[in-house]
Amino acid sequence: MGRSRRKKPFYEQVTITDIGAEGKAIARVNEKVVFTTHVIPGDVVDLQVTKKRKSYEEARVMHVHEKSADRVEAFCAYFGICGGCKWQFLPYEKQLFYKQKQVVDQLQRLARVELPEIMPIMGSAKDTFYRNKLEFSFSNKRWMTKDEMDAEEEPEAMNALGFHIPRMFDKIVDVEKCWLQPDPSNQIRNFVRAYALEHGLAFFDIRNQEGFLRNMIVRTASTGETMLILAFYQEDVEKREGLLNAIASEFPDLTSLMYVINTKGNDTITDQEIITYRGRDHIFEEMEGLRFKIGPKSFYQTNSEQAYELYKVARDFASLTGDEVVYDLYTGTGTIANFVASKAKKVVGVEYVPEAIEDAKINSEINGIDNTSFYAGDMKAVLNEAFIAENGQPEVIITDPPRAGMHEDVVKTILTVAPQRIVYVSCNPASQARDLALLDEKYRVVKIQPVDMFPHTHHVENVVLLELK
Repeated sequence: MGRSRRKKPFYEQVTITDIGAEGKAIARVNEKVVFTTHVIPGDVVDLQVTKKRKSYEEARVMHVHEKSADRVEAFCAYFGICGGCKWQFLPYEKQLFYKQKQVVDQLQRLARVELPEIMPIMGSAKDTFYRNKLEFSFSNKRWMTKDEMDAEEEPEAMNALGFHIPRMFDKIVDVEKCWLQPDPSNQIRNFVRAYALEHGLAFFDIRNQEGFLRNMIVRTASTGETMLILAFYQEDVEKREGLLNAIASEFPDLTSLMYVINTKGNDTITDQEIITYRGRDHIFEEMEGLRFKIGPKSFYQTNSEQAYELYKVARDFASLTGDEVVYDLYTGTGTIANFVASKAKKVVGVEYVPEAIEDAKINSEINGIDNTSFYAGDMKAVLNEAFIAENGQPEVIITDPPRAGMHEDVVKTILTVAPQRIVYVSCNPASQARDLALLDEKYRVVKIQPVDMFPHTHHVENVVLLELK
């Protein structure tokens, strides 16, 4: 006979007191920390514990008795459903407060190194319509409201074009207006949906892996240029050309109209051939007079205006005089490398994605920059003695790794190379703190500047300047 499961605790009238890492709300019950979501400090709630650990518990909010005085009305009709913009009910100044606190807490708790006073977080000038890239998914099984699910008859309209519901890979919320990306993003999406419904085009069935329309990506630029990429699950020339021609006619100002036939089991198109149907195969971004070519697979910071502020901080921290050799690690399409090149003797960019390196080289050519060089490869393998002998001893290293931070071997190489200054740009203060602890062997932290790139989310960027002890 199996053991009976012990019933998990249910807590009533609990006050939320704080927000911690990853944006989780915090309560304290019986001297134990309880993490939950979708509430803010000051809310009084009932909590059903879902996971018990020795030092903490996780819980689901069952009822809100009293709303925090800090709450504001969410402006998006899909708030709490689509999984994005989870902090809309928190005033923006409070969002910045908790992001600053997250940086302070994680660096102090995880790095355990001597830290200077952390500068006030730089807020985003725009807190809506700030993204330059969004991906939408087609589905023949849209997310239904509770009233729809309780109804006796299933709704006739089950097709959707929008965002995935969190933790439900096969459910898409049908989005009429998204507040994240400027027009013509909403107009394009709504036109494509209307055309598809009118002409009976099959929306994708992810469980059965069948259908015609799979995904669409909209990229907009501060230059006013727009790229649309449509992903089809299977080829049907007549239907595909009918849709693409209709889009081209409705949106004649589209800079780039592209498509891909993706028959794989997953949505990624970085390994697929993307075909240009109309216009160019790229759009341009501009920053301080520099032009950056953005292709369908290119990485570019998704908040263009705030990316400029972030890069200015990185350049300022680098304190370049024109005589330095700079290594830009995880350079991507070479945005930072090209941005700082006019202030340096030489900039060497390293990135593991070959296509990104080709874009980086093109971006240098476009802007007439001749003191950059770019290399593709695994960072820990590329950065060796022969590489440094060929490219020169760097006085400054700028590093902007992915969320996981730098590989331990990369940190060891940096310690061996021992540049005078390291500018560490991070989208994850926790992994950054871990790396700062490793770098403490030779470096001291001199400046820390948090930057908000993603309003209404818990995500925060952080720039740290380290100097050789």
